[in-house]
Amino acid sequence: MRTLSAPAASQSQPLVDGDMLAAIDLGSNSYHMVVARYTLGQLRVVDRLRETVRMAEGLDGRGGLLPDVRQRALACLSRFGQRIRDIPPHRVRAVATNTVRRLHAPQAFLMPAETALGHAIEVVSGREEARLVYLGVAHAQPPRPGHRRLVIDIGGGSTECIIGRGFETLERESMQLGAVATTLRFFGNGRLSRKRWRDALIEASVEFQQFAATYRSLGWQEAIGASGTNKAIGEICAAMKLTKGAVTAEALPFVRDELLRAGHIDDIRLPGLSDERRPIIAGGLLVLEAAFTSLELQRMVVSKAALREGVLYDMVGRAGDQDPREASVDALVQRYGIDRAQALRVESSALALFDQVAAAWQLTPDDRMMLSWAARLHELGLTIAHSQYQLHGAYVLAHSDIAGFSRQEQQFLAALVRAHRRKVPRNVFEALPDRLLPAARRLSGLLRLAVLLHRGHDDPAIPGLGIRASDDTLLLSLPARWLDERPLLQADLAGEPAETAALGVRLQLDP
Repeated sequence: MRTLSAPAASQSQPLVDGDMLAAIDLGSNSYHMVVARYTLGQLRVVDRLRETVRMAEGLDGRGGLLPDVRQRALACLSRFGQRIRDIPPHRVRAVATNTVRRLHAPQAFLMPAETALGHAIEVVSGREEARLVYLGVAHAQPPRPGHRRLVIDIGGGSTECIIGRGFETLERESMQLGAVATTLRFFGNGRLSRKRWRDALIEASVEFQQFAATYRSLGWQEAIGASGTNKAIGEICAAMKLTKGAVTAEALPFVRDELLRAGHIDDIRLPGLSDERRPIIAGGLLVLEAAFTSLELQRMVVSKAALREGVLYDMVGRAGDQDPREASVDALVQRYGIDRAQALRVESSALALFDQVAAAWQLTPDDRMMLSWAARLHELGLTIAHSQYQLHGAYVLAHSDIAGFSRQEQQFLAALVRAHRRKVPRNVFEALPDRLLPAARRLSGLLRLAVLLHRGHDDPAIPGLGIRASDDTLLLSLPARWLDERPLLQADLAGEPAETAALGVRLQLDP
């Protein structure tokens, strides 16, 4: 059995020439992997792997995954894992999208999937998927200064629509419309007819209408299609001599009419269409026609880049000074009016504690970053209400769309914030995978101590703050005179061992 490598949560080690990176995209139709070498500040792709898994076909309607599809996915990940076994774990990032998001119990799939791949797998929200798609397209086709772009990515289970400028997104939307899912939904028995197409087009268009007016009002100078469906339709347009590879409003009706003439999905024979793409092209074409109609598109060029390239460039940003998560945390501090001075006091003490126990507890630089962010955000819930504000803050962090963060990272932050004060509930960590539990419990203990030390919103630095860790025991030492002057802190610390015990951490005060 392959040993599971730690997640590449922060890529905190700077990149140097020759470093290899790998990005894996667990899509709803295909699994992709791209391997690149970092050279002179640029990424040079050295290998690509793609396998059709059709994971979206495996959803059983109850949030489960059919056994044969599950096995197909695990076998693919095992092959991917063999290719990247020599790449350092912190240079590998695997991302799961729509179908895994829709599973009732994602961990039942993710645990064996991570074992097969040999690396942790992040689940990203639809809007975070949209951000990564745009990042990949923007780097592959450098934008013109000041120009806005519309990027449409039709995947197997979802479709993402993004307006961006430069390398930053302005609007992001994700819909439950994908080539596989839409084909199954509207053409599950394989039959094709004009009436069925019209009815399906109306339903699909409703999804776009939710944001179409906003997008049209903002506007764009260029429309770009990403991923396999858009590429396949562009190739069909070229093979039918309708365009030279772009997709246009004039060409789409000809492609649609030719597809409908088949009468059945099995009989589709469009020029330039591969046998592999045939079973799902109807749903993909339907989604694209709905997009063109709702957004009043005239022309869309096709990009070779997509989510996996975006993941690679996001890794480069995390390794340097362009980690989008830092900007997101700062935006949350501002949006919720968090007391920056208090956040800084708690963060400083939390990190001072962390640095003294990191080696004994085998905590990583990624863990340090998560603790830092949790300290800055621990009072987020005060904007909603003082009573039980840790619950409000945890809910916001768990359920918001926060750029740069995977779902697991958001759940990790939410757990730390939820457990930073008062009684620690038994289920506070239940959303986390087992591999994250030890760090989450220990970081929660450190954050609780840092918050207690600054309960009075004073003392920017604690003189002589010392702590040692042995197994799951913490031995805290504070200057006796300083502590004697703070009877409230003494009382808090006296009661804290009972609370930290719920974290699996035993707190002792150095007499």
